[in-house]
Amino acid sequence: MAASGLQLLGFFLSLVGVAATAAATVMVDWKKLVQGKHRSYEGLWMSCGGVQDRATCEIYHSFIKLPDEIQATRIALPLSLFLSALAMLVSTVGMKCTHFMDGASQSKSVTAMIGGIMFMLSGLLTIIITSWFVKVVLQNFYDSPPLIRSEFGNAVFVSWAGGLLTLTGGAFLSCRRCATKSSMSISSSRLLPTSDPKSNYV
Repeated sequence: MAASGLQLLGFFLSLVGVAATAAATVMVDWKKLVQGKHRSYEGLWMSCGGVQDRATCEIYHSFIKLPDEIQATRIALPLSLFLSALAMLVSTVGMKCTHFMDGASQSKSVTAMIGGIMFMLSGLLTIIITSWFVKVVLQNFYDSPPLIRSEFGNAVFVSWAGGLLTLTGGAFLSCRRCATKSSMSISSSRLLPTSDPKSNYV
């Protein structure tokens, strides 16, 4: 039961992380530029600009003309989401709370571990590409004139959180040693002899 609960916790954390990564992928404020009352935002798929609530957005029509950091992030995050989708399928088959592969407990445990490792790779990819995006934005910030200095937006923090949650959930899912220790402790506690205090009296 302890191993099943740990797997469920890891799967739930991974799902929340994937949802955050998906939200960050479609968010428009990866980069922002504030010039008085005018604000402009750059996302992975479109850019928006305007004065306060009056903003207009335009979808990118050319992938080649985009900055390198947006191109790389636009490729990496959907790849991370695709890897997470595969990890969901594999983990669902391997988790103890499901009825798939009930006759092969060892293979079922290995399948859950593989799904957890896939979640970890997905989260790690999200964290790496987001950190590189922030590094490039900061370099451009210090190298650009003050009037055109772009900063990273809130989508960066959402992406970091999504990658970290996915990585943590995958670590719980892939922890076979934790599951083994918990099952061994439960079985050993059942095998321990119990002494009746009344047997000490004659």
